[in-house]
Amino acid sequence: MGVEMSRRAALESRLSIGLTILGIVIMTLSDEWALRLAGAFFLAAGLFWQKRREKLRIRALTEYLEQANTGKAAILSALGEDAFSKLEDEIYKTVTFLYRTRETAVQAKEEFAKNLSNIAHQIKTPITAISLTMQNFGAAETEKGKEEKERFSQIHRQLMRLTHLEEALLILARLDAGTLVFKKKESDVYTLLVLAADHLEELFARSGAAVRIPELGEIPITVDPEWTMEAIMNLMKNCAEHSAGGSIYCSCEQNPLYTELLIWDEGEGFGKEDIPHLFDRFYRGKNAGEGGVGIGLAIAKEIIECQNGTIRAENRREGGACFTIRFYRH
Repeated sequence: MGVEMSRRAALESRLSIGLTILGIVIMTLSDEWALRLAGAFFLAAGLFWQKRREKLRIRALTEYLEQANTGKAAILSALGEDAFSKLEDEIYKTVTFLYRTRETAVQAKEEFAKNLSNIAHQIKTPITAISLTMQNFGAAETEKGKEEKERFSQIHRQLMRLTHLEEALLILARLDAGTLVFKKKESDVYTLLVLAADHLEELFARSGAAVRIPELGEIPITVDPEWTMEAIMNLMKNCAEHSAGGSIYCSCEQNPLYTELLIWDEGEGFGKEDIPHLFDRFYRGKNAGEGGVGIGLAIAKEIIECQNGTIRAENRREGGACFTIRFYRH
């Protein structure tokens, strides 16, 4: 549509120039008042069409930029020289450059996702071999001395860490490649929170943490329940690591614009310098617990944002860390 407007503007440009020149010539060469009046009419008509042409050109360029913003811009064709030709040429060159830059970025992202997936699969092979060896060691555990059992336990913990890393890398690879399908359906917030806490029951038992989830009533949100629970579990894990056996609290509020979930703890909170980087991949803050790889919060953020949500982290005035999640309705 922008190209069609540009063609119309080009035709009207010729018309306005012709009328303007005709009006000036008649007014200059004629002494009769009737002809001079006709010349003034042609001049006014020429100026009118010139203004109309300028408006059409501006509208055409505006529509072209709107189309470019949605990735549907057609190729601008040269429609003659006028005051807007230079601007049109620069806009076209800028849009073309941005398209090429975007394509390059998309290709780089796809290549990165592919490499990440390959790394995860390469890690999986030695993990499986080590796991089988550990199982064989476990069969003869009664014959081991105390020191050897401790080494066995350390190897087992590192193996679990590698297993978690491999699973996390595969999730990130799928998120980056856009192949992670979110099966959204109406889900109850209270149910999601309770199920996420139940999945972490063993972790909470080891850390001494307790999850406090008040009866919220029915608060529906449209999300993928499985992946949303994954995100919530990662946030609860983070709170458990930093609450030193304290309580983890959850709450939820809903309004016509969004549903807001709060998950917080009574620990020492985030380091001020860590807050801007908490959701960066592989970032580990100064108070990070042992065994983590710095991916959990990054995965939680991507899962939430892929479902029209936002997440932020901050310290509470009363003490402790707090995650605020918002799922927007539109």
